[in-house]
Amino acid sequence: MKTIKLLAVAALFLAIAAPLAMVPASALADGERYVLVSHAPDSDSWWNTIKNGIELAGEQLGVTVEYRNPPTGDLADMARIIEQATASRPNGIITTLADYDVLSGPIKDAVAQGVNVIIMNSGTPEQTREVGALMFVGQPEYDAGYAAGLRAKGDGIKSFVCVNHVISNTVVAERCRGFADGLGVELGNSMLDSGQDPAEIKNRVLAYLSANPKTEAILTLGPTSADPTIAALKENGMAGDIYFGTFDLGTEIVNGIKSGIIQWGIDQQPFLQAYLPVVVLANYDRFGVLPGNNINSGPGFVTKEGLELVEKYAGKYR
Repeated sequence: MKTIKLLAVAALFLAIAAPLAMVPASALADGERYVLVSHAPDSDSWWNTIKNGIELAGEQLGVTVEYRNPPTGDLADMARIIEQATASRPNGIITTLADYDVLSGPIKDAVAQGVNVIIMNSGTPEQTREVGALMFVGQPEYDAGYAAGLRAKGDGIKSFVCVNHVISNTVVAERCRGFADGLGVELGNSMLDSGQDPAEIKNRVLAYLSANPKTEAILTLGPTSADPTIAALKENGMAGDIYFGTFDLGTEIVNGIKSGIIQWGIDQQPFLQAYLPVVVLANYDRFGVLPGNNINSGPGFVTKEGLELVEKYAGKYR
């Protein structure tokens, strides 16, 4: 299934990029500038792949790209960054929609001022329509969590803890809810607000497992929570003995899958979430063409058996 999805995305990319193949990008460039605004704090290394994605797209298409984010992950600060980006009059803004209530206003203002907007990574297709953006490029979070829950259920899992390091991002929390529904259990108190400090995450995971010794599985939502969880399991002797699945990839996650500590990782392909919006916007500005549907960049399960390319590019393009 993953191969089919990747081929579909590749075909879509070739279709929307075909006009550029006939003429050098530099000959088509007309000073286009695109700004990507994320909700990620500087400390979240997962977003390095996003930065690499827009950088490569900018080089290949001959456009200027900028990456901006709130250093501490403060969403009010992010809203101001979107406003500042709009005021700079770019050809387009690519942004996450981590909190609709906080960010929808600035995004709607950008659209009202004639700036093309694509929502990526966080948000939903429905919210994308509501703010007037062109399209959504990302992973349907609930569906991804549900697929993971069904997989875990098939492996005999009946209880879990979801380590959520971005509790303020309600869309990401849908991963936990989907996982619970896939298992056929109530989410209840199984979602742990871990915070983002690695030491605190490790301690909270250790405390939860100590207080809930019958927990059969752990679900983490990215490297920020997965890496300290790996450390916690090594400390309490449960590494490799408790069922462990995670969203996203990173060096430690790949090592964890390789060593058998982690059963699988869900790759939402962040490279595509950054790369494809630049391609879409450039084609839209130059030729007026636009894909008719949103683009699902994931999910795809990565297991020990399929690690070769993932391991090679983890943290860079995967």
